[in-house]
Amino acid sequence: MSRFNAAQGRRQGGFTLLEMLAVIVLLGIVATIVVRQVGGNVDKGKYGAGKAQLASLGMKVESYGLDVGTPPANLQQLVTKPANATGWAGPYAKPSDLKDPFGHAFGYRYPGEHGSFDLIFFGQDGQPGGDGYKADIGNWE
Repeated sequence: MSRFNAAQGRRQGGFTLLEMLAVIVLLGIVATIVVRQVGGNVDKGKYGAGKAQLASLGMKVESYGLDVGTPPANLQQLVTKPANATGWAGPYAKPSDLKDPFGHAFGYRYPGEHGSFDLIFFGQDGQPGGDGYKADIGNWE
């Protein structure tokens, strides 16, 4: 009989269901805060990369213009030689260079309103206009 009573008197250590739920809820709150902070920094980084890519693409358009005599009629001419382009020494860009970090095409006008050509990074939304990370930036700015 003494064995039976000794086994019942011992209590096993562990966590209750309520304690486990409290820990899971706290981890969820912390994870939410971290994801929001990191998500904002990703957009900031992509926007900065888009501005840098705009400058780089602008130099590629200018290089094309120096070789051919005029800027390209469209950005695709940086990748593939147009039929009437004498002096073309490209390709000047890769197809991936023609898309911004958000996956949208850069805006391009030839002739431009602000110079010989206008190159536009439309920001996060890929649409004209906007504020913050959705704001447009042109090569003339």
